[in-house]
Amino acid sequence: MTSFIAFDGCRRLASGNRLDIARALKAAVGAAGPLLAFDLETGVGVDFDLSGSDADLAARYGESESERGPGRPRLGVIGREVTLLPRHWDWLERQRGGASAALRRLVEAARAADQGATEAAQAKAAAYRLLSAMAGNLPGFEAAARALFADDVATLRRLTAGWPADIVAAALARLSAPKAVC
Repeated sequence: MTSFIAFDGCRRLASGNRLDIARALKAAVGAAGPLLAFDLETGVGVDFDLSGSDADLAARYGESESERGPGRPRLGVIGREVTLLPRHWDWLERQRGGASAALRRLVEAARAADQGATEAAQAKAAAYRLLSAMAGNLPGFEAAARALFADDVATLRRLTAGWPADIVAAALARLSAPKAVC
């Protein structure tokens, strides 16, 4: 489940799933600061349709069976399409357990070899997007961005010490999260 965060100006208003954020934003309409929401996984700003009642919000942003799509949802399996050349399909079908099992083994081997580098790069990019949107005009932003991409967390924390704490905490939360390689 994707996690989101909402801000009222520079103050964290709420964090949670889409429905939690929609409810918090609706309750805060008319607040002092601008109301902004972000997807914490990507750092991208998200717009919410706050019209209607609480039931309308639940219908719009609650998880439903139709959103799950094909696969075995109880097992966490999601059906997706993969496009390969015929020679790839031929090779996969000859593998132990068939094409799906072979693809799962290949993906797990690639994830282990990656050692979290992809996730670390995505976390930095998400932190940058959120910081750029919320703190791009603050003093020292450019230097802080350089420190972020240089993996210099100590300098980044020093440069952002005078910034609103909720913004810094939200942006840096994924950087300090443990990286799963399994």
